Amino acid sequence: MVAAIATIPKTQKAQITSKFGLETELTEIPVPEPKDDELLVHLLYSGVCHSDVTVMKNNPPIPTPLSLPNVAGHEGAGIVVKIGKEVTGFEEGERVGVAVAKWGTFQEYITVSALHAHKIPDGVDLAKAAPTQCAGLTVYRALKETNTRPGQFVAINGAAGGLGSFGLQLAKAMGLRAIAIDFGQAKQDHCLRQGAEFFIDAQNQNVVEEMLKVTNGCGPHGVINVAPAAKPLEDALLYVRKTGTIVIVGLPTDGKFSVDTNLMVFKGITIKGTLLGSREDMAEVLQFLARGLIDIPIEIMGLSELPDAFKRLDNCQVKGRIVLDTSK
Repeated sequence: MVAAIATIPKTQKAQITSKFGLETELTEIPVPEPKDDELLVHLLYSGVCHSDVTVMKNNPPIPTPLSLPNVAGHEGAGIVVKIGKEVTGFEEGERVGVAVAKWGTFQEYITVSALHAHKIPDGVDLAKAAPTQCAGLTVYRALKETNTRPGQFVAINGAAGGLGSFGLQLAKAMGLRAIAIDFGQAKQDHCLRQGAEFFIDAQNQNVVEEMLKVTNGCGPHGVINVAPAAKPLEDALLYVRKTGTIVIVGLPTDGKFSVDTNLMVFKGITIKGTLLGSREDMAEVLQFLARGLIDIPIEIMGLSELPDAFKRLDNCQVKGRIVLDTSK
């Protein structure tokens, strides 16, 4: 479905980052002009990712540091409003997601290479499509990397957040038996609503013992770590099934954790890292969303409320995903 195009303004609202930290300034900046191979997208929504907090605080590791002053953000969805003369395959009014290729979704308009735009299927809520561009894509690829099959167990560390929520729903849609690991009654309730078959409270239970208990003493076939800590990874080595796979998405603070190579060898454990996914992966995630097989829980806040969203994320006070409405 192609939307009607409003007049493109000369200026737009944007959250400008002038120094590292969680404070931004909502201000007016010029609307950019697309290059010959680019699209100009009117961003209606942007997800807020924990990696945005990492970038804002300039905490390592950061693959592409933010140069200042700048506009952060990397999960956007909106409407194509202008097309460069060399671009084919898109038309004005089409709904697109903006792939994670550059910073800049905490504003109303962004230019993006046509190679980095994904068409959003009709019927998909753009507010829910925005976080698929990073969170949904990343955890879907991680699930694939576990090589688990329908009926097998997959454990997700840090399951109540944005990536974890996507992961639980996608795992269920893929026929996997999801085990959520997080902490607290509120997060337990949340994870069970997202499709977890079991929940293990990392604060009040022995994770290794409980994991073996719910998997008939064998451990899960796959583990995905989205928690930014070392201990969940070290625990995973103890409870993952023989010949199981651990996929690392969330990184410990200093990027390091202890590995017992004896366990790796004698249990035949595979440890992988993954970041984002392919265009094919993205299309598949969007189809899960379009068919109603997943329905990521989002909380919509205004673009003007971005600093508050950052603080809540930094304090682990978010279940699901915060999505910014750029009109507010």
